[in-house]
Amino acid sequence: AGRKKLHTAPVGQVFRLRPFHVLVATGGGYAGYRKYEDYKLEQLEKRGIEVPVKLASEWEVALYKSVPTRLLSRAWGRLNQVELPTWLRKPVYSLYIWTFGVNMKEAAVEDLHHYRNLSEFFRRKLKPQARPVCGLHSVISPSDGKILNFGQVKNCEVEQVKGVTYSLESFLGPRVCAEELHFSQAPTANSFQHQLVTKEGNELYHCVIYLAPGDYHCFHSPTDWRVSHRRHFPGSLMSVNPGVARWIKELFCHNERVVLTGDWKHGFFSLTAVGATNVGSIRIYFDQDLHTNSPCYSKGSFNDFSFVSNNNKEGIPMRKGEHLGEFNLGSTIVLIFEAPKDFKFHLKAGQKIRFGEALGSL
Repeated sequence: AGRKKLHTAPVGQVFRLRPFHVLVATGGGYAGYRKYEDYKLEQLEKRGIEVPVKLASEWEVALYKSVPTRLLSRAWGRLNQVELPTWLRKPVYSLYIWTFGVNMKEAAVEDLHHYRNLSEFFRRKLKPQARPVCGLHSVISPSDGKILNFGQVKNCEVEQVKGVTYSLESFLGPRVCAEELHFSQAPTANSFQHQLVTKEGNELYHCVIYLAPGDYHCFHSPTDWRVSHRRHFPGSLMSVNPGVARWIKELFCHNERVVLTGDWKHGFFSLTAVGATNVGSIRIYFDQDLHTNSPCYSKGSFNDFSFVSNNNKEGIPMRKGEHLGEFNLGSTIVLIFEAPKDFKFHLKAGQKIRFGEALGSL
């Protein structure tokens, strides 16, 4: 009757699932489940109930790492660069402010219409008086955030949260040449930890600061020191919130990170910016050659760059409180440094801290 024939594809072709789709769906669903578990743990902690440590198995870590977080983070970064219409800026930013408790009264520019895109809003500057730098203590907090852990490094293991550790050598990578660090190396010791300590009687200390999405996203120099070397580890971009840090051992060693090493008046000093989901972009202001979350990714590799050269034998001098870098969202800062045995932290695990406040002193 002149009707057109309707051709249908076999059911097997219509509903054919590729392995990649199954992997993404399974990994994404499991990541969502873990987020829910993290939320329940946070509620228990708020009620003062101690939560026993339960580490992820190898297959759970592999499943989580199967989620294409690097690709998603690059997509999120591009989305952040899209200029929003003026009429849409206030509703979008207001929702973010309400969700994460952002204090816009501290911002140098409080008018939400000023920020053309989400990236500019994330990297907003603060009013000069909003973060006074403590002059009485030798080490200050380099950023806003939450103190996950701190103390002495013991047995070449560092705590990312209470009861969950990672390898110091895996985190920092092979020891940087002593000539780049501008101080005489102590006699060769057996352990990696002791090789970093340059002065007799000193100890190695660490401090982990978690930056939530609502925190100020820039980070600053925690003390007066000289940066001699940068090591960039491409890696995964798993979440680094306290719940995940409690669940995955050596989480910080799996994730992409930028390790800055050098020296201060007491010897070895390092600051590491750890990437996370949607935080593939880590920027160091004085390092124009650094490019994080690149599509060219080789598992287990790292890239070194020395700031000590024939023209610049002193490295990069940094003053306490000076701008150092920024994240595009919240993430984690890890300090590992050498100091005399009488160095004392002025902190409590789990406390909120702001850039410029004291971490510790002699």
